[in-house]
Amino acid sequence: MELTTVWFLIIAGLWIGYFVLEGFDFGVGILLRVLGRDEPERRAVITTIGPVWDGNEVWLIVAGAMTFAAFPEWYATLFSAFYLPLFAILVSLILRGVALEYRGKRDDLLWRSRMDTLITISSLLLPLLWGVAFANLVRGLPLDASHEFVGNLGTVLNPFALLGGLAFTALFVAHGAIFLALKTTGDLRERANRLASVAGLAAAVLVVGFLAWAHLQYGSGASLVVAALAAVALVAGLVANRMAREGWAFVGTALAVALGVVSLFVALFPNVMPSTLDPAWSLTVTNASSTPYTLKVLTVIAAIFTPLVMLYQGWTYWVFRQRVVVS
Repeated sequence: MELTTVWFLIIAGLWIGYFVLEGFDFGVGILLRVLGRDEPERRAVITTIGPVWDGNEVWLIVAGAMTFAAFPEWYATLFSAFYLPLFAILVSLILRGVALEYRGKRDDLLWRSRMDTLITISSLLLPLLWGVAFANLVRGLPLDASHEFVGNLGTVLNPFALLGGLAFTALFVAHGAIFLALKTTGDLRERANRLASVAGLAAAVLVVGFLAWAHLQYGSGASLVVAALAAVALVAGLVANRMAREGWAFVGTALAVALGVVSLFVALFPNVMPSTLDPAWSLTVTNASSTPYTLKVLTVIAAIFTPLVMLYQGWTYWVFRQRVVVS
């Protein structure tokens, strides 16, 4: 297997990890005011993701850094095409991080309410914007012969991309609700379980619609099969949730997120950014990659440090595996 293909798979794996892990804490943030009826409950909701949310963002940082190193042309065109959406993502990530860290620094209900509003809004914007970005990657963008983006913001905010944003958001809400049911007790757990069923149905409709559109128009037979498996995993997770088997339900939604993202990368390959003006002007794993020497050095670095990071993050989840009690 060529190193360009290996690095495409590595970057796809980093995005899968990011969306599976960050997906549920986006969902938790969105549901903060929906399920948290008072300060003790909202504090419990925040506590479920408190030890892990910043570690989940490491996947995004590494994915961005590895894209810059392995596929500099892809990285450059991404930031040109998605300048405003990526700027909005960056601002949302900053505000969300500040709100999560500073929420408990003052014993003031008004202060905490403002921080909760920041958490909710930023947690809602992030999956919506990521969904728009990834939908456009699959659909393609107007790139000229120099691989320069020649569209505008309206080009990015097309109906297919907006559906992608809604599908990502709905799926992460269901994923987050099931995580809360898994991590909490008592009345909060029961309400999270009920909400997961309702959110899951909405997510199923939007996700199936988006994936069907994506793979029937832009994908292949292989990507369609993977997308169908994602839909099956989501349904299985919702069934498990109805049976109050939160552990299996969380596995189901996690697999749905992972397989859904896999299907998008399968549809994309060997392109990394298709051109809607002329297929010959598309960015591919070949013409967007770094030199073979650079890819070899990156491979050695990734082989050493990736297992260490995964072991550390796995240990973190194990240490903080207990349910959170409202107090």
